[in-house]
Amino acid sequence: MKKSERLNHMIMYLNDLDCFNLSDLMNKYNISKSTALRDISSLEELGMPIYTEQGRYGKYVILKNRLLSPIIFTIDEVYALYFAMLTLNAYESTPFHLSVNKLNEKFENCLSEEQIEKINKMKKSLQFEASKHNNVSKFLDRILESIINEVSCTIKYLKNDKTINYHIQFLKISSKFGQWYASGMEINSNKYKVFRCDKITSLDFSSEKLEFLIDDVINSPIEFYQSDKSIHFEVEILDGASDIFYKEHYPSMKIETGTKTIIKGFCNVGEEDFISDYFLRYGTCIKSVKPQWLKSIIYEKIKKILNHYEEI
Repeated sequence: MKKSERLNHMIMYLNDLDCFNLSDLMNKYNISKSTALRDISSLEELGMPIYTEQGRYGKYVILKNRLLSPIIFTIDEVYALYFAMLTLNAYESTPFHLSVNKLNEKFENCLSEEQIEKINKMKKSLQFEASKHNNVSKFLDRILESIINEVSCTIKYLKNDKTINYHIQFLKISSKFGQWYASGMEINSNKYKVFRCDKITSLDFSSEKLEFLIDDVINSPIEFYQSDKSIHFEVEILDGASDIFYKEHYPSMKIETGTKTIIKGFCNVGEEDFISDYFLRYGTCIKSVKPQWLKSIIYEKIKKILNHYEEI
């Protein structure tokens, strides 16, 4: 382990302690007494509030009520962390109770003046764009809490202007283009479902025993999410349209390339509109559609759009 890596680790390790002995560092990091003394001196130079208690049982004491001492970042790590924070600006809601501005202030407190100056220069030349949604997802933090604590939830969900009750074991939170989604197993029907988080109008934790082990479900093959009455589809697209697929697609889909470029997948009963809406974005890049029912749904939707533009 390099000295810089060891010092970073020491800062985090010692931050949880009130005091320590030289032997604690020697044993934990397998270093000599002289190296441990030099490391303590380096930590003090970095601002770690350490002082020595003399006497028979002498020890090093860390001042109480102190802040975590600055962590040493390389400039590439600084850039990466800064851009990671920028992604939070794309969301009206997050699963975390925080202010991005305050987070940025704390982050800059861990940086040197030279690093802050480089970030300010970078802001002028690099831009980060993301789709912004104004939809508020009020229960993201509670969904995340239910996953971590492995408890199920009863929710009210707004679907087609109707409120539906579900008993759900949430397994995953994901995002696409600024929109939050939560997925999990519906306890009553034993089916895997995906919910738009902003359409969840209430959420309560349930005390009922979990039906599924989270690790088992997450690591299951995609067929696990497929119902007995699922319908398979194949849509051939132009080679250049594969970029649309890679930009956004769903776990039930895969793309095959070669002499033809074909999107294969399945949808469960009730998801036909969802799948047809997805393929509408390919426009004239579609060469063939199987089965016929999917082609017919897409065709009817295109006619409806055409009629609308003829009327306006």
